[in-house]
Amino acid sequence: MSPLSPTGTLRTKRTAPVTSSASSASSAGSGGLVGAIGAEWTKLWSVRAPYACLLAGLLLTGVFTFYYGSLARINDQPIQPLGNAPVSSVVLGQFVIVVLAMTTVTGEYATGSVRTSLQWVPVRHRMQLAKAVVAAVVAFAAGVLFAVLGMAVAWTPFRGHAVFDPATAVSQVLAMGLYCALTAVLTVGVSFALRAAAATLSALFVLIFALPAMCTALGGAFLLTVHDYLPQTAGSHFMLADGRAPYPTVAAILIVLAWTAAAHLTGRFVLRRRDG
Repeated sequence: MSPLSPTGTLRTKRTAPVTSSASSASSAGSGGLVGAIGAEWTKLWSVRAPYACLLAGLLLTGVFTFYYGSLARINDQPIQPLGNAPVSSVVLGQFVIVVLAMTTVTGEYATGSVRTSLQWVPVRHRMQLAKAVVAAVVAFAAGVLFAVLGMAVAWTPFRGHAVFDPATAVSQVLAMGLYCALTAVLTVGVSFALRAAAATLSALFVLIFALPAMCTALGGAFLLTVHDYLPQTAGSHFMLADGRAPYPTVAAILIVLAWTAAAHLTGRFVLRRRDG
């Protein structure tokens, strides 16, 4: 018999809605990796940073490649592949990619919105992988665009000091896109490990710019060997493919991949340890 209330009416039993952390987590992560990538893609283009970075990259590439072609003509340098101009601009242009990839991580830690990201994508390595994939795709496209623009701009100031070979040009365009993509993934890993924009940018500046310059300036067999195995140096070797590297082109790509994998795994370890 159903219990009666003091007024004599039938009292019904109220049941609370069933919610569990397991069901919440499963619904939050139901989109899987594809859903996480879609979310990161939307977040990336909802802020101004990527647009500003890409515009800065285009301007920097245009100015640098025009200067490079002019300098080759003025100094009467030997004829070289046209793609060498945009490849040389990567020394500075890669920092546009670094900033673009870095802000996808450090921006969320700075504003605290990373908590929301971790709630919607509770699988930690999936969130990091989604950010890395989106950054790599954008960076590859940007690298290809920078390479094509650089060749177009440098052709006139070269004035006969460069040669355009379609096979070589395509190879260098794709190599530049690949290097930019790997740099973006490396940046995402370092960003998760350090979390702060200043620390991330400082560490990457030392690794991909200052350290190679220091090794070359100081010289010596050991430092020059270290220089050959740094990501910037190996990347330049497989983008130029001029036969001057102390190892094959495939080895140069593997060296950059090794640095990228090390950064990605380090970032994953820190993310799971601190936000697990």
